[in-house]
Amino acid sequence: MMAGQVGERAPEFRLPSTLGQPLTLSEILQERIAVLTFFHFAFTSG
Repeated sequence: MMAGQVGERAPEFRLPSTLGQPLTLSEILQERIAVLTFFHFAFTSG
């Protein structure tokens, strides 16, 4: 997988919401903007 660039549009993805329901990026973008972040080693012991 190649790293994205700042300002580049993210690919479509589906993840469970906090309520356990599937949610896609395109569904989010229909109602609001989205900011995606990546925290290297977040929530791990690494």
